[in-house]
Amino acid sequence: MLFLDDNSQDGSAEAVAAAGYDWARIIVRTQDRGLSPAVIDGFAAAQYPVLVCMDCDLSHPPEKVPQMILALNTGQQMVIGSRYVPGASTDDDWGFLRWLNSVVATLLARPLTSVRDPMSGFFAMRKGDFDSVNDLNPVGYKIALELVVKCGFENVGEVPIHFTDRIHGESKLTFKEQLKYIQHLRRLYLHRFANAMYLAQFLVVGASGVVVNLAVLSLLLVMGPPLRP
Repeated sequence: MLFLDDNSQDGSAEAVAAAGYDWARIIVRTQDRGLSPAVIDGFAAAQYPVLVCMDCDLSHPPEKVPQMILALNTGQQMVIGSRYVPGASTDDDWGFLRWLNSVVATLLARPLTSVRDPMSGFFAMRKGDFDSVNDLNPVGYKIALELVVKCGFENVGEVPIHFTDRIHGESKLTFKEQLKYIQHLRRLYLHRFANAMYLAQFLVVGASGVVVNLAVLSLLLVMGPPLRP
Protein backbone atom coordinates (compact mmCIF):
# COMPACT_ATOMS: atom_id res chain seq x y z
CA MET A 1 0.00 0.00 0.00
CA LEU A 2 1.42 3.35 -1.09
CA PHE A 3 0.45 6.67 0.49
CA LEU A 4 1.28 9.70 -1.65
CA ASP A 5 1.85 12.83 0.43
CA ASP A 6 2.60 16.23 -1.07
CA ASN A 7 4.94 17.19 1.77
CA SER A 8 2.02 17.99 4.08
CA GLN A 9 4.23 17.84 7.17
CA ASP A 10 1.13 16.90 9.17
CA GLY A 11 2.60 13.78 10.75
CA SER A 12 1.53 11.38 8.00
CA ALA A 13 5.06 10.24 7.19
CA GLU A 14 5.82 9.63 10.87
CA ALA A 15 2.54 7.74 11.38
CA VAL A 16 3.19 5.35 8.50
CA ALA A 17 6.76 4.75 9.65
CA ALA A 18 5.66 4.17 13.25
CA ALA A 19 3.01 1.64 12.20
CA GLY A 20 5.79 -0.71 11.15
CA TYR A 21 3.89 -2.53 8.39
CA ASP A 22 6.25 -3.93 5.77
CA TRP A 23 3.45 -3.78 3.15
CA ALA A 24 2.79 -0.05 3.58
CA ARG A 25 5.03 2.90 2.81
CA ILE A 26 4.64 6.60 2.15
CA ILE A 27 6.11 8.63 -0.70
CA VAL A 28 6.61 12.30 0.18
CA ARG A 29 6.49 14.47 -2.92
CA THR A 30 8.05 17.95 -2.97
CA GLN A 31 7.64 18.82 -6.66
CA ASP A 32 4.78 18.88 -9.19
CA ARG A 33 2.22 18.72 -6.42
CA GLY A 34 -1.38 17.79 -7.07
CA LEU A 35 -3.67 14.80 -6.90
CA SER A 36 -3.34 13.63 -10.50
CA PRO A 37 0.49 13.79 -10.62
CA ALA A 38 0.54 12.01 -7.24
CA VAL A 39 -1.62 9.18 -8.58
CA ILE A 40 0.63 8.83 -11.63
CA ASP A 41 3.72 8.70 -9.42
CA GLY A 42 2.06 6.13 -7.16
CA PHE A 43 1.01 3.91 -10.05
CA ALA A 44 4.51 4.14 -11.53
CA ALA A 45 6.04 3.07 -8.21
CA ALA A 46 3.56 0.21 -7.66
CA GLN A 47 4.94 -3.29 -8.20
CA TYR A 48 1.87 -5.50 -8.51
CA PRO A 49 -0.35 -6.29 -11.53
CA VAL A 50 -3.52 -4.59 -10.22
CA LEU A 51 -3.69 -0.90 -9.24
CA VAL A 52 -6.36 0.61 -7.01
CA CYS A 53 -6.69 4.36 -6.39
CA MET A 54 -8.73 5.72 -3.49
CA ASP A 55 -8.86 8.72 -1.18
CA CYS A 56 -7.17 8.49 2.20
CA ASP A 57 -10.05 10.23 4.01
CA LEU A 58 -12.27 7.10 3.70
CA SER A 59 -14.80 8.87 1.49
CA HIS A 60 -14.43 5.73 -0.61
CA PRO A 61 -15.43 2.43 1.06
CA PRO A 62 -12.41 0.09 1.14
CA GLU A 63 -14.74 -2.93 1.54
CA LYS A 64 -15.64 -2.47 -2.15
CA VAL A 65 -12.06 -3.15 -3.31
CA PRO A 66 -12.48 -6.97 -3.58
CA GLN A 67 -15.61 -6.53 -5.71
CA MET A 68 -13.78 -4.09 -7.99
CA ILE A 69 -10.82 -6.44 -8.44
CA LEU A 70 -13.16 -9.35 -9.12
CA ALA A 71 -14.90 -7.31 -11.85
CA LEU A 72 -11.50 -6.40 -13.28
CA ASN A 73 -10.58 -10.08 -13.44
CA THR A 74 -13.75 -10.92 -15.39
CA GLY A 75 -12.81 -8.84 -18.43
CA GLN A 76 -13.29 -5.17 -17.53
CA GLN A 77 -10.47 -2.82 -18.56
CA MET A 78 -11.14 -0.51 -15.62
CA VAL A 79 -13.58 -0.66 -12.71
CA ILE A 80 -14.86 2.52 -11.09
CA GLY A 81 -16.45 2.93 -7.68
CA SER A 82 -19.49 4.87 -8.89
CA ARG A 83 -21.92 7.24 -7.18
CA TYR A 84 -24.38 7.27 -10.08
CA VAL A 85 -25.35 3.67 -10.84
CA PRO A 86 -28.26 1.74 -9.29
CA GLY A 87 -27.49 0.89 -5.69
CA ALA A 88 -25.09 3.81 -5.19
CA SER A 89 -25.64 6.71 -2.80
CA THR A 90 -24.00 9.76 -1.25
CA ASP A 91 -24.17 11.32 2.20
CA ASP A 92 -27.26 13.44 2.83
CA ASP A 93 -25.08 16.44 3.67
CA TRP A 94 -23.15 16.22 0.38
CA GLY A 95 -25.04 19.32 -0.78
CA PHE A 96 -27.06 20.23 -3.87
CA LEU A 97 -24.43 22.55 -5.35
CA ARG A 98 -21.72 19.94 -5.04
CA TRP A 99 -24.00 17.36 -6.64
CA LEU A 100 -24.91 19.79 -9.44
CA ASN A 101 -21.25 20.57 -10.07
CA SER A 102 -20.49 16.85 -10.39
CA VAL A 103 -23.42 16.26 -12.75
CA VAL A 104 -22.47 19.17 -15.03
CA ALA A 105 -18.82 18.03 -15.12
CA THR A 106 -19.98 14.52 -16.05
CA LEU A 107 -22.21 15.81 -18.85
CA LEU A 108 -19.32 17.84 -20.30
CA ALA A 109 -17.27 14.64 -20.45
CA ARG A 110 -20.07 12.55 -22.03
CA PRO A 111 -18.66 12.73 -25.62
CA LEU A 112 -15.42 11.23 -24.28
CA THR A 113 -16.89 8.27 -22.39
CA SER A 114 -20.22 6.68 -21.53
CA VAL A 115 -19.08 6.01 -17.95
CA ARG A 116 -21.71 7.25 -15.50
CA ASP A 117 -19.18 8.58 -12.97
CA PRO A 118 -15.91 9.46 -14.74
CA MET A 119 -15.27 12.06 -11.99
CA SER A 120 -14.73 9.33 -9.41
CA GLY A 121 -11.37 9.08 -7.69
CA PHE A 122 -11.96 5.44 -6.71
CA PHE A 123 -10.99 2.98 -9.44
CA ALA A 124 -8.99 -0.13 -10.31
CA MET A 125 -7.03 -0.99 -13.44
CA ARG A 126 -4.18 -3.20 -14.60
CA LYS A 127 -0.59 -2.12 -14.15
CA GLY A 128 0.23 -3.24 -17.69
CA ASP A 129 -2.38 -0.87 -19.19
CA PHE A 130 -0.99 2.02 -17.17
CA ASP A 131 2.60 1.28 -18.19
CA SER A 132 1.63 1.18 -21.88
CA VAL A 133 0.65 4.88 -21.92
CA ASN A 134 3.39 7.50 -22.04
CA ASP A 135 1.49 10.73 -22.78
CA LEU A 136 -0.45 11.25 -19.55
CA ASN A 137 -0.83 14.97 -18.90
CA PRO A 138 -3.75 15.57 -16.53
CA VAL A 139 -4.72 18.99 -15.20
CA GLY A 140 -6.47 19.10 -11.83
CA TYR A 141 -8.10 16.16 -10.11
CA LYS A 142 -9.85 14.03 -12.74
CA ILE A 143 -7.21 11.37 -13.27
CA ALA A 144 -9.71 8.55 -13.94
CA LEU A 145 -11.11 10.42 -16.96
CA GLU A 146 -7.55 10.99 -18.23
CA LEU A 147 -6.79 7.28 -18.00
CA VAL A 148 -10.05 6.19 -19.64
CA VAL A 149 -9.37 8.44 -22.64
CA LYS A 150 -5.60 8.02 -22.99
CA CYS A 151 -5.73 4.23 -22.49
CA GLY A 152 -8.60 3.94 -24.96
CA PHE A 153 -10.79 2.02 -22.52
CA GLU A 154 -14.16 1.02 -23.96
CA ASN A 155 -15.10 -1.67 -21.43
CA VAL A 156 -15.33 0.14 -18.08
CA GLY A 157 -17.27 -1.41 -15.23
CA GLU A 158 -18.92 0.51 -12.40
CA VAL A 159 -19.49 -0.81 -8.89
CA PRO A 160 -22.05 1.06 -6.75
CA ILE A 161 -20.63 2.68 -3.63
CA HIS A 162 -21.84 4.87 -0.80
CA PHE A 163 -19.82 8.07 -0.96
CA THR A 164 -19.16 9.46 2.52
CA ASP A 165 -18.25 13.10 2.96
CA ARG A 166 -14.95 13.75 4.69
CA ILE A 167 -14.87 14.19 8.45
CA HIS A 168 -11.60 16.14 8.61
CA GLY A 169 -9.99 18.57 6.21
CA GLU A 170 -11.44 20.67 3.41
CA SER A 171 -12.42 19.94 -0.16
CA LYS A 172 -9.90 21.07 -2.78
CA LEU A 173 -12.66 21.69 -5.35
CA THR A 174 -12.14 25.44 -5.81
CA PHE A 175 -13.11 27.70 -8.69
CA LYS A 176 -9.50 27.48 -9.86
CA GLU A 177 -9.78 23.70 -10.02
CA GLN A 178 -13.01 23.99 -12.01
CA LEU A 179 -11.18 26.15 -14.56
CA LYS A 180 -8.41 23.53 -14.67
CA TYR A 181 -11.08 20.92 -15.44
CA ILE A 182 -12.19 22.92 -18.50
CA GLN A 183 -8.56 23.08 -19.60
CA HIS A 184 -8.24 19.34 -19.02
CA LEU A 185 -11.36 18.67 -21.09
CA ARG A 186 -9.95 20.72 -23.96
CA ARG A 187 -6.79 18.60 -23.97
CA LEU A 188 -8.77 15.37 -23.93
CA TYR A 189 -11.07 16.54 -26.73
CA LEU A 190 -8.01 17.42 -28.82
CA HIS A 191 -6.60 13.99 -28.11
CA ARG A 192 -9.80 12.11 -29.00
CA PHE A 193 -11.19 14.37 -31.78
CA ALA A 194 -8.06 16.15 -33.02
CA ASN A 195 -9.16 17.16 -36.54
CA ALA A 196 -12.68 18.14 -35.53
CA MET A 197 -11.41 20.20 -32.57
CA TYR A 198 -8.88 22.14 -34.65
CA LEU A 199 -11.60 22.87 -37.21
CA ALA A 200 -13.97 23.99 -34.43
CA GLN A 201 -11.34 26.33 -32.98
CA PHE A 202 -10.70 27.80 -36.45
CA LEU A 203 -14.42 28.38 -36.96
CA VAL A 204 -14.83 29.96 -33.52
CA VAL A 205 -11.95 32.38 -34.15
CA GLY A 206 -13.38 33.25 -37.57
CA ALA A 207 -16.85 33.75 -36.19
CA SER A 208 -15.54 36.00 -33.42
CA GLY A 209 -13.95 38.22 -36.07
CA VAL A 210 -17.26 38.48 -37.93
CA VAL A 211 -19.07 39.43 -34.71
CA VAL A 212 -16.54 42.17 -33.95
CA ASN A 213 -16.76 43.57 -37.49
CA LEU A 214 -20.57 43.61 -37.40
CA ALA A 215 -20.56 45.25 -33.97
CA VAL A 216 -18.21 48.03 -35.14
CA LEU A 217 -20.27 48.57 -38.31
CA SER A 218 -23.51 48.75 -36.31
CA LEU A 219 -21.97 51.23 -33.87
CA LEU A 220 -20.80 53.45 -36.73
CA LEU A 221 -24.25 53.38 -38.33
CA VAL A 222 -25.88 54.36 -35.02
CA MET A 223 -23.42 57.24 -34.56
CA GLY A 224 -24.22 58.37 -38.10
CA PRO A 225 -20.81 59.43 -39.43
CA PRO A 226 -20.74 60.66 -43.02
CA LEU A 227 -20.26 57.89 -45.52
CA ARG A 228 -17.64 58.42 -48.19
CA PRO A 229 -17.85 56.80 -51.62
